[in-house]
Amino acid sequence: MNHDLYTKLKTSVNTIPLSACVMAVKKDESGNFAEMRYFAINNSFINDSIALFFQDESDLGKSHEDKVKEIESRMEGSLYTINVQKEPKFEANCFKAAWKKEPIHTYVDTTKLYGYWTENYMLPITVSKDETAPDTAYCMFLYTLNKDMDVNKFSAVSPEIASFVIKTCLELQSEKDFYSSMQLVTDYIREYTHAFGASVMSYQSDQQKYEVISGSTVDNVDIKEIFSHIPFSIVASWERLLKHTNAIIIKDEADLEYYEKEAPEWVKTLRDSYVYSLCLVPFLRQNTIIGYLYIANFDVESLTKVKAMIELVSFFLSAEVANHLFLERLEYLSNIDILTGVKNRNCMNADIEEFTIKFSFKPIPFSVAFCDINGLKIINDNQGHSAGDKLIAAAADLLKEIFNDDNIYRAGGDEFAIISTRSSEHEFEEKIEKLKELTGDPDHLCFAVGFYHDDGSGSLQHAMRYADERMYRDKNLFYEKHPDMRR
Repeated sequence: MNHDLYTKLKTSVNTIPLSACVMAVKKDESGNFAEMRYFAINNSFINDSIALFFQDESDLGKSHEDKVKEIESRMEGSLYTINVQKEPKFEANCFKAAWKKEPIHTYVDTTKLYGYWTENYMLPITVSKDETAPDTAYCMFLYTLNKDMDVNKFSAVSPEIASFVIKTCLELQSEKDFYSSMQLVTDYIREYTHAFGASVMSYQSDQQKYEVISGSTVDNVDIKEIFSHIPFSIVASWERLLKHTNAIIIKDEADLEYYEKEAPEWVKTLRDSYVYSLCLVPFLRQNTIIGYLYIANFDVESLTKVKAMIELVSFFLSAEVANHLFLERLEYLSNIDILTGVKNRNCMNADIEEFTIKFSFKPIPFSVAFCDINGLKIINDNQGHSAGDKLIAAAADLLKEIFNDDNIYRAGGDEFAIISTRSSEHEFEEKIEKLKELTGDPDHLCFAVGFYHDDGSGSLQHAMRYADERMYRDKNLFYEKHPDMRR
């Protein structure tokens, strides 16, 4: 470190009342960004760093002055990633300020990291050639933290970006259905970013699932098909990578290598798909990730414009995806039995009506069954209703395992119904036999079962009545053998 240059810049940065530092930005042999280090930092910057990043229980006995000196010595000369995650846009802006002598002003959503919005300034610093290495230039970085978003600052975007965002919002508010609107918006985003592909996804961590809502590529490759081979664990890894940043941006091989160390399995899928640049932006609702905007192989020369656009568009897409998930959840709750996870009686009645209409136009063979748990009242009386609920849930799990491609309903308290349009008569009978073999223990889970197959000439309602009657005959036989378990 050039001590005279350090003294000069240290004195300069200490005159700034805001949190500020001088960054030393190094370029590689090709003239691209190589690395960036803290060169000189002021006391405000040190105090903020202590509060945000360097809290340690072992420091409780140290005076504040000693702590400041320690953090100052640790940070000055270190890579900027000593206390924050690598941020490609931040690097690009500092590079522009240091090497291209362009003043930069940005307004960034860092609420997830700090609980504040960050207003950043990167200002060029000119030093003589004999004061520094030929591969190093300098800029001053200043920032302020704002608890709430300043709409006036954030909306100060170019007319081109504003026009695109308005166009996107109008499409989202059109009369088209959700998926059609999302598809069109995804097409817009891909074209605007000159990307190979773009996609909008929903993400539900608690249910360990994600959905590709829309996808767009230049050669009409099916993005849903691509992601069908990507396990949930890969998508879940993004949440960890986004813990300290509002977006993941990969613009070159160096960035790929960085994320390869953090998430090797994910980066392998990128390399396998020939993805060499990427924007991954989370959709947030109440500080929880509910989805992503995924843009692959975009125009990295337009990175600043792309980042400004996606920061705005992601707000509106987040609201649309949140509403979609809410309606999806409502539909789920209205059709699924919460205890067992199978369809409820309300859904069964609706499906019976729908099947009846379909069968009237195009008769097909089908099978139905009723399954009722024997001796549940004894378990409820002797062990409590929680034990009875566990038995009902276990019964449903077994039905889902055996009749995995059929429609399963909880028709009543301990009664289940099954409607199958995919299994042949022989296949359905094999499933029934397997069910009887696994539920023949009167001291554990024991089903009374009745089933009926129709070749397509009869009605669904009659078939269900016949199956129900046979189930009750089976139940009566059980209680004749085990009178002590009669309800």
